[in-house]
Amino acid sequence: MPIDILMPALSPTMEVGTLSKWLVNEGDAVAPGDIIAEIETDKATMEVEAVDEGTVGKLLVAAGTADVPVNQKIAILLEEGEDAGALKDAEAAAPKPSAPAQATPAAETPAAPAPREEAAATPPSPRPEEGASAPASKGGSAPAANGHDAGGARVFASPLARRLAKEQGLDLSAISGSGPHGRVVKRDIEAAAASGAAKAAPKAAAAAGAPAAGPAPIQAPSDDKIRALFRDGTYEVVPHDNMRKVIARRLTEAKSTIPHFYLSVDVALDALLKLRSEINAQATVVDGSPAYKLSVNDFVIKAQALALKAVPEANVTWTESGLLKHSVADVGVAVAIPGGLITPVVRDADKKTLSAISNEMKDFAARARARKLMPEEYQGGSTAISNLGMYGIKDFSAVINPPHATILAVGAGEERAVVKDHALAIATVMTCTLSTDHRAVDGALGSELISAFKGFIEKPMSMLV
Repeated sequence: MPIDILMPALSPTMEVGTLSKWLVNEGDAVAPGDIIAEIETDKATMEVEAVDEGTVGKLLVAAGTADVPVNQKIAILLEEGEDAGALKDAEAAAPKPSAPAQATPAAETPAAPAPREEAAATPPSPRPEEGASAPASKGGSAPAANGHDAGGARVFASPLARRLAKEQGLDLSAISGSGPHGRVVKRDIEAAAASGAAKAAPKAAAAAGAPAAGPAPIQAPSDDKIRALFRDGTYEVVPHDNMRKVIARRLTEAKSTIPHFYLSVDVALDALLKLRSEINAQATVVDGSPAYKLSVNDFVIKAQALALKAVPEANVTWTESGLLKHSVADVGVAVAIPGGLITPVVRDADKKTLSAISNEMKDFAARARARKLMPEEYQGGSTAISNLGMYGIKDFSAVINPPHATILAVGAGEERAVVKDHALAIATVMTCTLSTDHRAVDGALGSELISAFKGFIEKPMSMLV
């Protein structure tokens, strides 16, 4: 019987993918291991191999189709002896490919009209002493300045009157106010209670006696409201690709669910720069190029890995059932690529030479920009490094990338005035900030980790022995 070919899950976090290209046509014979398609995930473009032997009977999803869910049928393979008659139900079951989104100028597809006042923040009301008066409500009486009654209508009442009405189960909207601008005041509540009038309806009374609900979650403004802030024809809509969607989701989750705190240190680089220059000068020349060329970032990766081994209590990952204490120092390194970033992981970085780390990172960066990294090359690790020093950034705080418990933000090395032996001197210094998951690593432990890192950077020979 025909064999279904499904959209594969190419990583544990993959939910949808883009079927970039078919490398086979209908009628082609395939064998296990043959490359049949290229699938684009949020991080990389990966080749998909055939698992079974047969003939491609039907391609159900067109090349270039985006957001194809994992496990959706994308093609049908015919086994030996089967013909096109076995495909009679294929077209009926085939999903209709979604049309690729177009970046349409706002002038061609204007946003739904929305009053500017709705998108803008409401200005604060002027104070009474500034000459402001309360505006009249629909019914001619003043609207509430302090809240709503049980039915949702706004009621103008003093805080004391509101509290007394709640305690006595009175419906504020049924009480005539005798205060300024029809405001309900204490004497109005006392009069209503004495007369037995204005009792709240049972439903409202029950609601008043129920525990106060928590604040409603903050809702992001709709696309239409945001677009209403800008003049038509002054912008275009660029649809999010899978990478940007995943980055947005993961970083929002990280800042919403991980209690970050930050530790910063200034690190002297003079000894490291001197050693780096000496090591690079001794590099063997192969085919006209040096076998390696160390960067400051290579030393940073090695130092952070050694710091994790020196402070093993900080080499952890938080889970609800318990801490994962790692026995290896695997360090992720953020690499900027078109449309986002990716974090390849240098495994066992504490055990590798600086030249090995340097060459591995160059290979990672090249393949990352071509979206050719495999999932096992950018998943996992227990910490990460984000270095913006090459852009001249002095210092910054990075967002933790789950499941890591820490991330080190590295700024630019620059000459600064420092005090040495009670005298003013010039030194090359860079500022590093450790972002830490407070659930897994406390302040003192985080301080030990970044202090160990500082020690390795300022005494770089310790990384060579």
